[in-house]
Amino acid sequence: MEIGVFIPIGNNGWLISTTSPQYTPSFDLNKEIVLRAEKYGFDFALSMIKLRGFGGPSRFWDDNLESFTLMAGLASITSRIELMATVAVLTLPPALCARMAMTIDSISHGRFGVNLVTGWQKAEYDQMGLWPGEEHYKYRYDLLTEYATVMQELWATGRSDLKGKYYTMNDCRLGPLPSRQIPLICAGTSDSGIAFASKFCAYNFCSGVGQVNDPRDCADAVTRLKAQSAAAGTDTKALALTMIIADETDAAAMAKWEHYLAGADHEAIEWSRAQASGDKFAADNSTAGRIRRRTGVPFGGSRLIGSYATVARLLDEMAEIEGLAGVMLTFDDFVIGVEQFGQRIQPLMRSRAKLAAAA
Repeated sequence: MEIGVFIPIGNNGWLISTTSPQYTPSFDLNKEIVLRAEKYGFDFALSMIKLRGFGGPSRFWDDNLESFTLMAGLASITSRIELMATVAVLTLPPALCARMAMTIDSISHGRFGVNLVTGWQKAEYDQMGLWPGEEHYKYRYDLLTEYATVMQELWATGRSDLKGKYYTMNDCRLGPLPSRQIPLICAGTSDSGIAFASKFCAYNFCSGVGQVNDPRDCADAVTRLKAQSAAAGTDTKALALTMIIADETDAAAMAKWEHYLAGADHEAIEWSRAQASGDKFAADNSTAGRIRRRTGVPFGGSRLIGSYATVARLLDEMAEIEGLAGVMLTFDDFVIGVEQFGQRIQPLMRSRAKLAAAA
């Protein structure tokens, strides 16, 4: 099973709480995390892009680095781990994104991929005058299809002449060509998102419904992706997104979670829910649909909370889900969390036995 880390490019990571570890993102912080992850045999590291935070007492995600420039810096100091940056497609033309990705492919010697996001939070784009209107919610995967087509054509042949509804290329050129067809990644959870991923992406992040210690929380999304990929004649791989909160005992780990839960930043959570409610076309299983249903919990995704042995066992059970290629991990405290995983959890995992020995 592949293991990746969703690095903290935004302040306070993924816990919307005033009692969770509080930190400002920096290159040095993410450098330490990724170098430790590479040391312990992690397969990839991914950074998101977020252009406006949720506010509240925790100032959640009010401080954020930029994804491509961060990953370019990390590419220059790593040697093995795959690196993935995220593009908010409303902010960058596809040909420019393709050229930026080609450049980081050169820096990393073929270890770079691009995660595509269509955007669900209007305030991110409206603040810069880039919001195309409410119709974007309805047609965003049509736009994304053209966006991905332009990039893949440029990477494959150095030329795109696409004439679409959203993008017009006039003998657009790119060179030199990247060392490989740069993989695309997305996190489609709706039917439209999964259909797009199955046609264009090497990986798709399949989120669960947010259960605690349910290793099969993401199984339904994985099954849906597998069926769509089979229909499309592709082999898009499923990756689960999971938070780990670990300690010496189950009780100690659960006490951490209860502490974070007690400090949940309800103001920030409600602001994000209000933003997600702007998408009147959102399906219940879409990102916006899931955020709308969040009720006071500081992390809405799957959580594995327990002792090192418990977390190792649950990850091994996740590895048994048919069609699941790997897991992208978040932690309450990333430096400590990656170290705990490498030293205490991975050595107990059957699904990572060979890599644990190598690390």
